[in-house]
Amino acid sequence: MPNNANTSRTDSGFGQHVIVVDDDKAILNSLSQTFELADIHSQCFSGATLALEHVERDFPGVIVTDINMSPMDGLELMEQAHQIDPDIPVILITGHGDISTAVNAMREGAHDFIEKPFTNKHLISVVQRALERRRLIQENRELRLELEAQSAPGPRILGNTPGIRRLRNQIHQVIDTPADILIHGETGTGKELVARYLHEQSTRRNHPFVAINCGAVPENLIESELFGHAAGAFTGAEKKRVGKFEHANKGTLFLDEIESMPLSLQVKILRVLEERAVEPLGTNSLVPLDIRIVAATKTDLLALADKGEFRQDLYYRLNLVTLPIPPLRERISDVPLLFEHFALIAAARYQRTYQPPEPHFVDSLLQHHWPGNVRELRNTAERHVITGCMQNFEFRPDDTEREIQSRNSLQERVEQFERMVIEQTLKERHGKIKDSLVDLGVARKTLYEKMKKYGLEKEQFKSP
Repeated sequence: MPNNANTSRTDSGFGQHVIVVDDDKAILNSLSQTFELADIHSQCFSGATLALEHVERDFPGVIVTDINMSPMDGLELMEQAHQIDPDIPVILITGHGDISTAVNAMREGAHDFIEKPFTNKHLISVVQRALERRRLIQENRELRLELEAQSAPGPRILGNTPGIRRLRNQIHQVIDTPADILIHGETGTGKELVARYLHEQSTRRNHPFVAINCGAVPENLIESELFGHAAGAFTGAEKKRVGKFEHANKGTLFLDEIESMPLSLQVKILRVLEERAVEPLGTNSLVPLDIRIVAATKTDLLALADKGEFRQDLYYRLNLVTLPIPPLRERISDVPLLFEHFALIAAARYQRTYQPPEPHFVDSLLQHHWPGNVRELRNTAERHVITGCMQNFEFRPDDTEREIQSRNSLQERVEQFERMVIEQTLKERHGKIKDSLVDLGVARKTLYEKMKKYGLEKEQFKSP
């Protein structure tokens, strides 16, 4: 049997993942088939060292391992796995003579042990409990990260839809890695906001964040703008200039609209990314850099590379980590939250009183296609505050009734409105379930079910 065998037909979802380790191939085959029949995704290894290569802090599952193996036994495997993440559940398979050892191991952090011979039903039951525990641990971690991020000063990425939650999770996985990052999103989705969030939440926050729009700088000046120049390097260069790369040292350089960068300059950018040093124009010396590059694009760079309009080697260098930002039409239930956020900011800026929109106005917001994405929504919120009245939101001429109905069915519209009402009530009651129950007129069980359905947690709404 191969050392790494995926024995399930499908990955059955978050947390449903088991690493199985046993040096007896017959037992390994049997365990593999047992998990396959239970529709649990499994990876099987005949040695602990190989298994550890697949264990990381965010590993979404549990480890099932025999105790007696060599050269690394199950107890040492558990110890090393817990050094990576102390909350990974480890289930030990024991022989009759290993019971006392297994009991001691549970005191050291093992989740459970199974004594040979065991039934498949018992094995699956123990594993499913461990998977549920792992799922809850990871959900709590994500919630803590989200709450910390939303309460921290600086830019925030608001929203509770799956796409935005996934984006925040991806960001926190790479927040302090030295890897360069490519942000991909349509115009108006907030690419610079994501870049600033990356910077402000990272250990580079106390150093410069430098942004440059590659499409807004004249081609004859962009090289000097990025790399800097010495006095006399070219006509008009009367004094030394520090370029954006050097100015951003120890911080973050944001290259927006990277697709607009001239091909002749792209090879020089590639060299800077690889050498982590810049050579100002008119000099022969390299300036070393400790810098993170965040590039952003609204186009498919690989398609441009295939047409010879973007360097393929630069694309692959930037594409080490890609953060896709979903367009607003794909996260439509976030619209009321974002609208309120922008409206409150506008009210403070223009010294106006914020008037919450009427339900029919909110419904219009939910039905719009938002071709201008978050930028268009922000302008709509500001216009709403400035006018001081409840204007009916007007659809674009190409937003026909058929298109609107295809985007949002009656059920979807009802759910969007229901989610907004529950969220608003929890916010007003600062997450107090008892008070929210009275306002909403529903049973406790019903409210909890609705909160779970819409991804709402009472901790999100508690007063700081």
